[in-house]
Amino acid sequence: MRAARLIRMALLIQSSPGLTAAALARELDVSERTVIRDAQALQEAGVPVRSERGRTGGYHLAPGYRTRLTTLRPSEAETLFLSGLPSALRDLGLSDAADNARLKLTATLLPSVREAAEASVRRFHLDAPAWFREPAAPELLPDLARAVWSDRAVELSYARPGRDGSPPSAVSRVVEPYGLVLKAGTWYVVARLRGGDGPDGGWRTYRVDRVTALAPAPGGQETFVRDADFDLAAHWQECSYAFARSLLRTTVTVRLTAWGLGRLAAVVDGAAVEDALASASAPDAAGLVTLDLPAESEDVAYDQLARLGADAEVLAPASLRARFRERAAALTALYGPGAAGC
Repeated sequence: MRAARLIRMALLIQSSPGLTAAALARELDVSERTVIRDAQALQEAGVPVRSERGRTGGYHLAPGYRTRLTTLRPSEAETLFLSGLPSALRDLGLSDAADNARLKLTATLLPSVREAAEASVRRFHLDAPAWFREPAAPELLPDLARAVWSDRAVELSYARPGRDGSPPSAVSRVVEPYGLVLKAGTWYVVARLRGGDGPDGGWRTYRVDRVTALAPAPGGQETFVRDADFDLAAHWQECSYAFARSLLRTTVTVRLTAWGLGRLAAVVDGAAVEDALASASAPDAAGLVTLDLPAESEDVAYDQLARLGADAEVLAPASLRARFRERAAALTALYGPGAAGC
């Protein structure tokens, strides 16, 4: 509806002065010509919108003017009060500030809207950590969060995990921390190496619970200029997908029944399932499908495919097929005719 679009446009101009017609058109999903017409409609309605030219141009409201369009509808209040994650705020040292902000906001709401907000809190709760683990906030998380908020470069010491059972090694990096991500109860910091270049742009991701020390960046140049085009959510999604694929270092050829094919996504990681299904053959006369399944290792593939039982037959590599043959023989000896329990 046009009325809703006009309200959104006024709020966008108020919150981000200097937005161009092109930027507003992208935000509102309309043409630039529509933005110009809407600006004129706002002016006719008494909202002092003005367009300025030059480097600091774009759309502005008259100095000192604030719209009165910020009253929340019940559905908006419900969504707003669901957006908080209490455990994350507590880890970041922001729970008191969040409680105060919620109280102030609640006090300004109309009674009907306040009831909708309170109802959402009583009905929905987000518990991010996985089962069977005690989440613990990393000791240095609040300090790192303050560096993220204030765009301050830091020197962090990090316990890099060893390989093949070797102990962790201590590394030190000067980084520009761009954002924090809470994934399945574990905190990560996305940062760019100070002076980093190369195809990856110097971007790194560190588990916060492995950061052992934090200090201001040396040289007195703590503050960095944040890349305005950086999108934390998009960067995390891209890196997570690339990381998941980087773990798939071997391939297993397997033949599945229709039931086994349907269960594959329940026992195998998503990136592997996607590639496996793309390689799947047409069902043969017996309804069996052959596909190439990417896996982290033969050990991982063995654990995953064993859950499918006789609905999965490993064809290659020969070493993995031999392991299943040995397992089948052991199970036959345990449960077959003549076994001790029979």
